[in-house]
Amino acid sequence: MAFEDLKLRLKELYQPPSDEFSQVLVPNLPFAMLDGAGDPTAGEYEAGLKWLFAAIQPIRKEAKIVMGKDFIEPPLETLWWADDMKDLIEGNRDRLKWRLMIPLPDWLEEDAFALSLKKVAEQRGQRPPKGMRMERFEEGLCVQIMHIGPNEEVRPTLDRLYHDYLPAQELEAHGHYHEIYLGDPKRTAPEKRKTIVRQPVRELVR
Repeated sequence: MAFEDLKLRLKELYQPPSDEFSQVLVPNLPFAMLDGAGDPTAGEYEAGLKWLFAAIQPIRKEAKIVMGKDFIEPPLETLWWADDMKDLIEGNRDRLKWRLMIPLPDWLEEDAFALSLKKVAEQRGQRPPKGMRMERFEEGLCVQIMHIGPNEEVRPTLDRLYHDYLPAQELEAHGHYHEIYLGDPKRTAPEKRKTIVRQPVRELVR
């Protein structure tokens, strides 16, 4: 059986140091995606998250039977942005926009994802959220660091990233701010939670 674990295959993407920022080139990868806006604690974010994880379950079962392949359930990733960058850095939740993403294996075809989503919709007797899709995404050059602790305490890291590190490296943000949540937050003490903080960048345009 061809066994694929994205966190191992792409080790440098999912295991950055926690004591310093590092630069990494992120390739073109397939994801299950869903866009939304507003406070992520208001309900829409959590509902979309449940749909995404449900949608990949039939894929895992079918792949084992038909293709002899499997993949470990990958971590949740979220892109965050706002019309005003200040709202993002300060964490003004009601003004945020977000994109839920779950990485998928390279061998997965869009038809297979669409069929899986259809099966889940039939089982639930509901239509999937509008805009849920499989799409490839390439970030290119990124700066990232491992944040250990409650996600609510990531603001000082963002301040250092945008106000200190990027200017010192003559880089600027180019693309949406990205978080990757490792492990199950419901089973991990807040002070031990691990979140990859990632920002696509480009050379500073003067």
